[in-house]
Amino acid sequence: MAGLWDKFSPIYSREAGVNATDALLKGILATVGRTAFPRDALYKIVAPTAGSEKQLAAYNKCDGQAAQSEIGKTLKIDPGNLSQLMGKWVEAGILFRVGSEEFPLYLYPLVKPSGKTSKKPS
Repeated sequence: MAGLWDKFSPIYSREAGVNATDALLKGILATVGRTAFPRDALYKIVAPTAGSEKQLAAYNKCDGQAAQSEIGKTLKIDPGNLSQLMGKWVEAGILFRVGSEEFPLYLYPLVKPSGKTSKKPS
């Protein structure tokens, strides 16, 4: 009997593995995250001052796949500064630690706002 479950069962099957579930959970987190923290609000937390490119780059490296130390080495950020920064993000609710390795995971990737504002239709 084919039904709705048949369409989604590969997501939950052993053959699909954990990656499909991880992808779904990250998608849910990103959707909820965008509701709680719209792009502009998130950007103000991640990069509150001009010249915060390294902070933005660090946040975007927090995809749950790399350790904090790897992120710091890649971006050449002082480990103590990065630890403080990530601590602030965790406290703000925009960064989580996942897995047994406690890799940092963002709500969703972030780009620098263009500065252009869209006009509301009349």
